[in-house]
Parts: sequence; structure tokens; C-alpha cells
Amino acid sequence: MSSGMSIIDPRKNYEETREEIGYVVRKKATLNDYKRIGFKSGLEVHQQLLTRNKLFCRCPAGIYHDDNDFDAEVIRHMRPTLSEMGVYDGTALMEFRTRKEITYRINNETACTYEIDDTPPFPVDREALEIAISIALAARMNIVGEVHITRKQYLDGSIPAGFQRSAIISMNGELQLKSRKVRLIQLSLEEDACREVSDIGHKRIFKTDRLGMPLIEIVTCPDCLTPDELAEAAEYIRFLNRSTGKVRTGMGAAREDVNVSCEGGNRVEIKGVAHIRWIPELSHNEAFRQYSLLNIRSKLLKRIKDPAAWSVKTKEITERDQEFHFAPVRSAIDRGERVIAMNLPGCRGILSHFTQPGKIFADEISDRLKVIACIEKPNMTHSEETSGGNFNNLFPELAIWLSADAGDAQIIIWGPDEDIPTAIETVEERIRLAFGGVPNETRKAFKDGTTMFERVLPGRDRMYPDTDSQPIAVTTEMLEKLSRNIPVEISERFIQMKEWNLPEDTWHYLLSKNLVVLIERISNDFGFDPKEIGILTGHRFRSLEGRGRVAAGFSYERLYDLFAFLKNEKLLAPVARIMLPAAVAVASPDFRSILAGTGLRRATMNEIREEAKELSARFPEICHNRNMAGMEEWIMGQLHLKALGTVKLSEVRNMVTELLEAGD
Repeated sequence: MSSGMSIIDPRKNYEETREEIGYVVRKKATLNDYKRIGFKSGLEVHQQLLTRNKLFCRCPAGIYHDDNDFDAEVIRHMRPTLSEMGVYDGTALMEFRTRKEITYRINNETACTYEIDDTPPFPVDREALEIAISIALAARMNIVGEVHITRKQYLDGSIPAGFQRSAIISMNGELQLKSRKVRLIQLSLEEDACREVSDIGHKRIFKTDRLGMPLIEIVTCPDCLTPDELAEAAEYIRFLNRSTGKVRTGMGAAREDVNVSCEGGNRVEIKGVAHIRWIPELSHNEAFRQYSLLNIRSKLLKRIKDPAAWSVKTKEITERDQEFHFAPVRSAIDRGERVIAMNLPGCRGILSHFTQPGKIFADEISDRLKVIACIEKPNMTHSEETSGGNFNNLFPELAIWLSADAGDAQIIIWGPDEDIPTAIETVEERIRLAFGGVPNETRKAFKDGTTMFERVLPGRDRMYPDTDSQPIAVTTEMLEKLSRNIPVEISERFIQMKEWNLPEDTWHYLLSKNLVVLIERISNDFGFDPKEIGILTGHRFRSLEGRGRVAAGFSYERLYDLFAFLKNEKLLAPVARIMLPAAVAVASPDFRSILAGTGLRRATMNEIREEAKELSARFPEICHNRNMAGMEEWIMGQLHLKALGTVKLSEVRNMVTELLEAGD
């Protein structure tokens, strides 16, 4: 790796060179930039299903409560168990080191003894199973002949039992994006986890209202070669799921895990991305974070010939060591915490090496101290500090005290006595991982496009069979029944909207709300032009919805009812545009009263022609500047409401044009 590597910071619009940490900030990454670093990415899309009950019990699904509204609390401490092959999963061991106390806030309405593993599971919810198979069929995947329930360990506390029940429903498929196909690996049916309320120190609090709700997980191959392709794939899967009409919508109902790597790096999972619009920046930053880590590895391996022999040197700073009582050190000692100074051989310039926008390698260490040692930030300072609280002038004395060489770096960590051994191990472990480049890990997403360490990336050693659940046969009869209602493929919907000449700025909205099928029904049942219906829905209605002008509990079937009324009254589609604001603003609209309130007047073409003649005769009287060029537009404006309901405006304009030309 050269020190002149290119790192793209999407939040900046200027070019800047920093030789000391070896990166160039440029305005925008190009396809060649992504090819150069070997960008690869895939998705794991989680989507809650619209069922009455939870997956393995009969508690109601989809009922949420405020974080502080609960009937009871359950406290647990997690420990790892051996996999089917007698191996401990690395993630489970890492979570065990944190010594977390997990508190679950439970509401009687949405929880039962199954969810705390005190009752065996009920048979899998049949409604959820059929929805999962329907979505797999819609994705043209290969359905398994028998569904087997497995257990997947989760020691982060998100599931009280310490494991999630999951089952593979289908394998192998593909999505047709604009410029490439993305392969699907599998679709699984599983139970959702708890909602996290807080995570401070060794205490983590969860709400159990969404626990056990059925969801599917769709996993793709790492076939996306740019962040934009990745977002496009996520949107496609979103549209696919919603096309069935059997999934939940709203905040938290769908979540994406984004897997990213660059050439020479490793798969890193960005967990729980809440919005698809975050995906491009998150995946971009992660790829270049890995590129930075590979540069760090290159530098370390040049300086340290035997990484296996590398080790840190530590000394405790006590009350007696007044010369090292920097402000944070003094505060930690006053709180009764231990303070440890550490020398990192050969790491000069490494701690301040750029990794993400606004972040450096030292943040990688600090994040792990928070997550693994459970020491809340601020939890360290270092000899290359560049942000507020710069104590660089004091670190040379510390380096002498630690017998450091010129190429070394120093950090100081602090925390409760019982956490310090884990903290020291965590610092040394993260530096050792830097010799290998990019560690396999799961990272938490933030809306500014950055991420932080969340846990070691889980492996297959966390999986084992669920002996409480019997296999479920997928019969031919079941598949034939579910195959009768498979929605149209999303790629075909794009072609259909293009053939309808719908504006492209309506496509995303119509697919995300599953409204294309509604437009199709209205057009087929009542004969209205799908372009008119689509523009009304994708522009006019979307605007009303976005401005909060739609009544609570509104159903999109109201649009169908509105066009049915127009058909019955022998009115044209443009009338819907005028009626729409009043039609969607109340729970039970009276279409006839709304129509009367618009002032629309029914008229034949002959009546409209006669009025147009009268208007053309009047125009010279009201046109004070004697400019007759605006006569046609003025006449059309006067005839608009009279003609709108029964005669196409294009026909009226042709008539007015002919009339004026004849009069001229």
C-alpha cells in the first residue's frame, strides 16, 4: 500500500491533502475508485410479516408500548453454550466477557412464558409460514421440501432465551436490477428480537413488545459493486416484500444489515440500518475504512518484523504521580477509578490515522473499550490526540516514564477496577488485529454515515438444531394454493409504469406503497387511463400525505372508491384531482357532497362551444392593452370547471383553437 492512497469523504466538497496520515479527500467517488479498492457488498434484509400472532406463541403481534410502560421486569445474565460440533462461537465468548446485566421490560398484553424460555414453543404460526413461502415464490426462489427449525445464539441480550429460532424457507434466486443481476442466497423465517431501550456500562435494558414477531430475512450474494447498486438492491427487495401486501410498514418494520468488503479486507456487517437512504454513505465509508486499515497494516508490518512477539507495556498512574494528572486522569482518580498508561511499540502515527469521516484509529480502540470492557466514553486519551483536550505537550514525559522509543505511541485508559483487566486485554487485542488488516466484526450504523464496533462477527458455530420443534413438510398442495396469488415481478412493474408513461419521480412512491396494483385495478375495472391515475396518486396524493392532510387510519382503497364514484357519475378522471383533498381528509367522506362543493357544472360539447363563442366576443372588452395573444388561455381558464367533468380538456382546447382561427 502506498501512503498516497485515496480516501473519499462524502461529507466534504473540497480537495485536501494530508501527507502525515496519507489520504486525499475528493469531491465524489467514481466507479473507478470502487473498482480500484475492490468494493463488494451484499444485504441481509429483515422484514416483519403482517400476522395476527407471534411466531412461536399466541401473543398478539404488532402492539407497541412506551419504553417506560411495563408491568414487570426480568433480569438475566447470559452465558455461551457449545454448538452442535462442540465449539463456542466467538461472538458469544465476546459477549460473555462484557458481564452484562440484562433487564427486560414486559407488558402482560404482548408477552408470555415462552418468550423467557420457561415454556416450549407452540407450532410455528401457519399464517407466517405461508406469507414467507409466498414471498419466496414471488422472488422465484427454490422452496425447501421440509422446514427445519434451528437455534441461533444471541448473547447480546436481545432475546431472553439466549437464542433465536429460525428456519430456512427457500434457496437460490436473483434480482434483476437496472444494470446487473444480484443473486439471492436464501430466505429464512425467524422471530424478531427485543427493542433496546438503553445500554450503559454493564446494564442493558430491552422492551419485549416486538420480541417473537414473525419476520423474514432475505440474504443476497456480495454482487453489488457500488454503494448505489447496493441501495437499489435494498429498494428492490423492499418493493418485492410490499408487493405481497402481507408485510408490516413503518419505522422498524424493515431493517437492513449491510455486508461490505474491499480487496484484501474482510466481510464486515453494518447492523440494523434503519433507512435505505443511509446505505450508500455507510457502505462507501466502510469500504474506505477497510482500505485505511489495510494501509495501517502495511505500515505496522514494515516497522515490526515479528508481530507475534509484539506486546504493550503498562504502568498504573496513581495519586502519587501528580505530573501525569491530566484533566481526565485527575477526574478518573477523583471518581475512585484506576488509570493505566500503555506504551504501544511501533505505533507512532497509527492512532491518528484516518479511518472514517471525523474518526481516527484511536476511535477503534475507544469503541471496543465501551463495548467489551463496558467503560463509557470518554475512556481514554493518547499521544496523538487531535480533538479538544489536547495534552500532547504532557505525553513526552509519559513516554520517558514508560521507557518508550521514538517510534512508539502512548495511551491512557481509565475505568472501574473490575473492568481494567478486560480493558488492557481489549487494547492489546485491537492492535494485534491491526497486524492482520480488517477484523471480521459487526458494526453499528449512525445516520451521519459512520459506524462503530458492536461485536465480533458471528459464525456458524452459534447454530444448532431446535429439538423442541418438529420438521414441517411443504406439500405440493400448499405450493399450488400459494402460487395462485404471486404478485407481478418488480422488474415487470418498472416496464409497466414506463409503458403507462408515468413520470419516473412517481415510481418509487407507487412501488413502496404497493399502489401499482391498485392503479391497475382501477384502470381495468373502470376504464380510466392508468397515466392519469398514476399521476394523481404519485403526485397529488403523495403531496397531501406528506403534508399530513390524510385522515388517521386512511386506506388506499379510498382511491378505488373515489374512481368508482366518478365512473358511476359518468365523470372524467381529472375530477378526482379537485375532489381528492376533501375525500382523504375525513374518515367517511360523502363523495356527492364533495362534488357539489367543487362547483363543477356538467355540460355537453355544444354547450361549451356556445359559451366559448360568447367568451371570445367578450375578451376585447376586458383586454385593456389590446393584446389578443392571451385570448385562448383566458377562455380555457373560464371553461375549465364546466368542461372538466364530462369533456376532455384536450378536446375543448382543439375546439377553442379552431373557433378562434375561424373568427380571425
